[in-house]
Amino acid sequence: MAEIHHFAHGAFNPVAAFLLSFIGSLLGLVCTARARQTRQRARRARWLVLASIAIGGAGIWLMHFMAILGFAVPASPLRFDPYLTMSSLALSVITVGLGLFIVGFGRRRALRIIGGGVVTGLGVVGMHYTGMLAMRVYGEISYNPRLVLASVGVAVVAATVALWFTVTVGSWSRIVLASVVMALAVCGMHYTGMAAIQVRLHESGIHHVQGVNPMQLLVPIVLITSAALIGMAFSGLKAMTEEEFAAPPGPPSTGGRHAETPFTVALRPGGETL
Repeated sequence: MAEIHHFAHGAFNPVAAFLLSFIGSLLGLVCTARARQTRQRARRARWLVLASIAIGGAGIWLMHFMAILGFAVPASPLRFDPYLTMSSLALSVITVGLGLFIVGFGRRRALRIIGGGVVTGLGVVGMHYTGMLAMRVYGEISYNPRLVLASVGVAVVAATVALWFTVTVGSWSRIVLASVVMALAVCGMHYTGMAAIQVRLHESGIHHVQGVNPMQLLVPIVLITSAALIGMAFSGLKAMTEEEFAAPPGPPSTGGRHAETPFTVALRPGGETL
């Protein structure tokens, strides 16, 4: 088996991957809190779409790609299929969106959260191994089946916990704490899956490996990420503005808070948002 490095650039990649996952989870949980506050289905759907982009795109997929930049096989060049790489991004956002819509509409029930967690967790696993399928080396890549099963279990549990957070947390302190837990769980799933990789190089020596150098993917990924964040910002501002103007007039505020302020995500003791 070939020698494999999972932290070729030291602590930079895992730390950066954790921070990306934390930021994406934080944005996603804020969006889901706003989704719970609105009573109109169209506006709730908009917030859930934004949450799926934040969690699935930044919290999961960008974390995956940042972590994968620290992977190296010293005896072989490493390349990626750009189409499969982008397909893994779409898979991550879509499956996270499915899970959020499962728990975001209808009555809050444990079976609904578990079902959404299974769907989302399997989608995250699909995203991870689709991204790994896009990886090319001069040799054959195989996986330790026990660690693969472990990564599936971690993904399903992490996704279920994440969906539970989306329908329960409301205060800022809980959202931040939940984001940390989600980021740790997502990173744990990724590195569990990465630990399953085994590489057997061809014996004829190093030859050309088809695909794109991972560093060349940074430019399109940065552009896509920037466009997504800008789109999320404008869509979120538009949604908040519409909700502010659509809110029924209430008594004059003495504490500087509106009936539906963008940063009010507190919960009643029973779990319903204010």
